[in-house]
Amino acid sequence: MSQVERVAVLFGGVSGEHEVSVNSGRAVAAALTEAGYTVVPIYIDRGGRWLLSDGESEVMLRQEGRLLLLGGDHCSEVERVDVVFPVLHGTIGEDGTVQGLLEILEVPYVGSGVLGSAVGMDKIVMKRLFAQAELLTTEFVGTTRHQVARHGPALVAEVEGTVGYPCFVKPANLGSSVGVSKARTRAELLAALDLAARYDRRLLIERGIDGREIEVGVLGNDEPVASVVGEVLPGREFYDYVAKYGDAGSETVVPAPIDSRTALLVRDMAVRAYLALDLAGMARVDFLLERRTGALYLSEVNTIPGFTNISMYSKLWQASGLGFPQLVARLVELAKERAVDRRLSLSAAREAHVAV
Repeated sequence: MSQVERVAVLFGGVSGEHEVSVNSGRAVAAALTEAGYTVVPIYIDRGGRWLLSDGESEVMLRQEGRLLLLGGDHCSEVERVDVVFPVLHGTIGEDGTVQGLLEILEVPYVGSGVLGSAVGMDKIVMKRLFAQAELLTTEFVGTTRHQVARHGPALVAEVEGTVGYPCFVKPANLGSSVGVSKARTRAELLAALDLAARYDRRLLIERGIDGREIEVGVLGNDEPVASVVGEVLPGREFYDYVAKYGDAGSETVVPAPIDSRTALLVRDMAVRAYLALDLAGMARVDFLLERRTGALYLSEVNTIPGFTNISMYSKLWQASGLGFPQLVARLVELAKERAVDRRLSLSAAREAHVAV
């Protein structure tokens, strides 16, 4: 096993995906324990407080992994943590904010860095980078809550001329399909924009296609590899929040019943997308396979996907020969590798500053 012994698992958070994160965090903590690590579960409540797993002791993470126990007028230091494993879904956790904090504290952490996390969360920037990398995505329009309020008719005209109906309206910086709607008419489009604007100031409208939902896991840093390919069979019209977490009719099929040529294309596009966004550690990459034409469209990446032992990401790697405890252990090793790269860059930057 690795020399790393203490891994802090961050879970909960202030986003709308709090409960999903709690489930993921518990599963990751159990898998890390099974893999032989000492786990320090840190729960972030809905108000943003960092608490030890007892839910009572407030803690603060300091430079180089020092963990301080807060209490009254004094603080006491508990043992350092070697690696942080963020299992925070959505904003203020998956979007580069927590990653930036961990960079400042010089603590190794699992997953993508600040840049990859930020662009992996913002669906508008993500799609623009995909287009630049010549990766096929559906037609889309990016807008803001302000533009909806001030220039609604012009925006609707742009959507109807560029994207058409049916279309999907999404908050640009949220996951788990929160705030996502399908619009078939102008009235439904206006209602969908209003709903999405409750959750984010940036909104994405993209063409809806009749497609199969195809997903693949990617693992690695500079030389990432893709898992086998899976398929989601939604129990509702599309894979919204209810279909993901509350509908027993939804199913996942691993491996997906697709031909070998399409599976190879999916895996190749997934790795290319991963590199285009400068991701690290892990990501689940989602596609739409159009039923009528067979065209494969890149939908989005999830830099911290759902992470229980029955989540799609872990099931994809289980089918690829990597069990859940082995998967989380590999992610810890990748975090250490990435931390070495960061230290090299930081050291060079400090030397350059001294030289000047």
